[in-house]
Amino acid sequence: MVNTKLSAFLSLLLVFCSGIAVGAVGYHVYTSKKHLTPEEFRKQLVAEMTREVHLDDQQVALLKQIYEDTRAAFDEARTQENAKLRAEGQTIHEQQIEKIKNILRPDQIPLYDALRARHEAERKKERRKGEKGEIKKD
Repeated sequence: MVNTKLSAFLSLLLVFCSGIAVGAVGYHVYTSKKHLTPEEFRKQLVAEMTREVHLDDQQVALLKQIYEDTRAAFDEARTQENAKLRAEGQTIHEQQIEKIKNILRPDQIPLYDALRARHEAERKKERRKGEKGEIKKD
């Protein structure tokens, strides 16, 4: 009877320790993956191209310029797309406000405008906190 209990205890202990070991190894593998910055990634690409394709110094300089021009083009496209999305979002928001005002009675519209103003002030306050690096509470 004692031997059976001891055997069961040791089996459970072994399973528990195995779980700890597997978890530790998994955590190590998960956290050990290095995430490269775009600059580090470009340097790695240039080094690989230089090594594998046998680029000379002039080709390396041109390759770096190509990667830099491509990055700048993507940044410009992203900036234009973000501006377009903001403008479209503003139009949609204004349409929403108009639709809401259309269902309100005349005496409710000033109350709604005050509520919107208060919400906008709170949003601006939160943005300023975020710009200062303060932690936002959800």
